[in-house]
Amino acid sequence: MIRVLFYLAIVFALGLGFAWLADRPGDMVVTFDGYRYHVSLMVAAVIVTAIVAGVMLTWWLLKAIWNSPYTLSRHFRVRRRDRGYQALSTGMIAAGAGDAVLARKKNKEAAKLIPSDQEPLIALLDAQTSLLEGDHDTARRKFEAMLDDPEMRLLGLRGLYLEAERLGDRNAARHYAGRAADLAPQLAWAAESTIEELTARSDWDGALTLVDAQKNTGQLDKPTANNRRAVLLTAKAMALLDGNPSAARTAALEANKLRPNFVPAAVVAAKAHFRLNDIRKGAKLLEAAWKAEAHPEIADLYVHARPGDAVLDRLTRARKLKAQRQNHPESSLIVARAALEAQDYATARAEAEAAIRMQPREGAFLLLADIEEAETGDQGRARYWLGRAVRAPQDPTWVADGVASEQWQPTSPVTGRLDAFEWRAPVERLGQVIDDGDVIEAAPALAAPMPTAEPAAPMGETVEPVSDALPDPVEAVKPAEETPPPLVVSPPHKLSPVPVAEAEPAHNARSPASVAGNVVTLAAVAPAVQSEPRIEEEAAALPPLPDDPGVDPDEAAEQAPSRFRLF
Repeated sequence: MIRVLFYLAIVFALGLGFAWLADRPGDMVVTFDGYRYHVSLMVAAVIVTAIVAGVMLTWWLLKAIWNSPYTLSRHFRVRRRDRGYQALSTGMIAAGAGDAVLARKKNKEAAKLIPSDQEPLIALLDAQTSLLEGDHDTARRKFEAMLDDPEMRLLGLRGLYLEAERLGDRNAARHYAGRAADLAPQLAWAAESTIEELTARSDWDGALTLVDAQKNTGQLDKPTANNRRAVLLTAKAMALLDGNPSAARTAALEANKLRPNFVPAAVVAAKAHFRLNDIRKGAKLLEAAWKAEAHPEIADLYVHARPGDAVLDRLTRARKLKAQRQNHPESSLIVARAALEAQDYATARAEAEAAIRMQPREGAFLLLADIEEAETGDQGRARYWLGRAVRAPQDPTWVADGVASEQWQPTSPVTGRLDAFEWRAPVERLGQVIDDGDVIEAAPALAAPMPTAEPAAPMGETVEPVSDALPDPVEAVKPAEETPPPLVVSPPHKLSPVPVAEAEPAHNARSPASVAGNVVTLAAVAPAVQSEPRIEEEAAALPPLPDDPGVDPDEAAEQAPSRFRLF
């Protein structure tokens, strides 16, 4: 557009010039070789203009003739290049669509028309075609050859990284990702894999540096970067807690500031305060975290902040914590546990029953079984609560990629992913049990409504039934080969690698008969309930409940191989 306006301006200027000459008549006399030429001024201007135009046209023709060989060769070269790029484009589309035959054909055509040193995409198409053809060794050699070219080095590292991931060689994959991250920290795949490698080596400072680089390059937004920094700082504080409590406190407080509702950060910060004998600040930190989220780890650490406290002092602290979060099952459970330690059985029972009314779950029923065992020693009622615990929803725990852990970990033990653990209940029990190809109706996820707690009768006297709607706590168990294999509870503070697909059958809801039959042997049901070896003899000596037929010794002998462990 600018060029057109420029030409129009030149034509307009010439027109003005000729008009100006036309308005001013005059003559021009030229004497040359004895001859005198007399013309008007306008004619002279036209002649001069024609001579200049003729010279320019002649020069253009001579230049075109002189450059014609180069012009022709360039025309054919551009035409050849266009055909090559068309073949390259078609080959890339074919490779993306999975057409290995067409991709190889177009790759050869493009390599013939375009020099490979001028177009790196030809090497990429060649490697991708080899992958489609299943020739992974050739593809890896081509990716390795790309490492020598600075322009294609990242592409080669990416290809080698994907090949290492395909072969399951995590070390090699992280090596290539680390090299790529050094060259370009903004690459998401390289940064993520490098962070996994650094966290696997417990190099928390290196991982923090890489997260900061991701944030500065715009790869991570501010909230995501803050969450990752909080996780890494918490892991660093946990590693420093035993050797350097002061540095652990600094890292944990920064993590708690970046992510105030992150329970592990608050817990490790409070532990660091307690290690430094600063009970008051640690308690305030736990109280603030408790108001944000009622978590059992916070409650347990708060109640046992001073190891030398008496049980009544711990009960007082539990009640103080409950006052800050009323009508919450965790508040009632922490008071119930503290009351059980203080042998205040009435308070413990009332709080446990209140927790069940708010949220019936496994831990609350197990706590009631402990209370029953400690207060009355009534094994029948203890087994009843254990049966309810088997059918109740499980307590929340730290879960990542199908693995449940009693303690939070910064990365997943399966994939190495950062911040993978979530506080939630594991996979629920299935609603039905498959037995010999037939579907057996399972017990409901929640048992009958919570009965009112009644004092148990002394030993040797008849025990009145709690409720007519209660399920039978003891019935015959099925043979061992018909029951699913038991899950073994992992020891405390260790991960229990139970994949989701395998964990679900172990949590199946059972019919009242099968569930109650599996909890006959109290010691095999719940390790949390400590009982004497003579439990079965005492339970058999008790007068049976109206809705409790008791255990037949012959059936018990036949059922000895059957085991059931509470997960």
